Amino acid sequence: MNAPGPDPWADFRITHAPACLQLLHGLRDGVVPLVLNLPDGTALPTALRAVDAAAQRLAFSADSDAAVVDRLVECNEATAVAYLENVKLQFDLQGWVLVRGSREMALQSQLPRELYRFQRRSAFRVRSTGQRDLVARFRHPGLPEMALSLRMLDVSIGGCALWLPVDVPPLQAGTRLGELQVEIDAETRFTAPATLQHITALGAGDLSGASQQGGMRIGCEWQSLPGSAERVLQRWIDRAQQRQRLLAQGPS
Repeated sequence: MNAPGPDPWADFRITHAPACLQLLHGLRDGVVPLVLNLPDGTALPTALRAVDAAAQRLAFSADSDAAVVDRLVECNEATAVAYLENVKLQFDLQGWVLVRGSREMALQSQLPRELYRFQRRSAFRVRSTGQRDLVARFRHPGLPEMALSLRMLDVSIGGCALWLPVDVPPLQAGTRLGELQVEIDAETRFTAPATLQHITALGAGDLSGASQQGGMRIGCEWQSLPGSAERVLQRWIDRAQQRQRLLAQGPS
């Protein structure tokens, strides 16, 4: 029998209890948005409220979709994903129970035995110049009959930012957007699943056309970007980088 090969996740895995607790305390103290991913693909946005090392329990807010909360307790497992500054944290949780108090409810789970810590890859982000709108098309997660065609404010190999106009029903952080049909130019088109990571109001640093019309900036992360799509997008980003370097150099 062949000996098992090296563990590809060893460099990212944290099993030392004090180190795990330190990261969990960071999520709790910073009230960091966190997403619980159920085995059926459902995502539940929440936040870590308490870390009880003595009882080996965690407590999360439970003020989201009641039906999803019930499914989580029933299936009894979920994968948590959160971003602590430039680090992506991921850990599996089991032993779920819903605790009902006099004024509010909380989800509790067992303390994870290990966490995975991934340094977020710095990705060159190409901003839309307004000369030609970059577009992402998908169905509204809460209203499948509504087809959306949103302007892309910027795009990278890791994700994209979209402009959500004020007249579009709101979206929640942690929502899986399903398949996005991305159209950058005639040669750069691809389809990829994405998750909505954060939502912010448009500010002065955003594209003037969008900020003048109001709305929100929604940051999305690609999920399992297909190899063909990654190659197509990377080629386009490389060309954009080359153009920016030539512009920075000025005329020879």
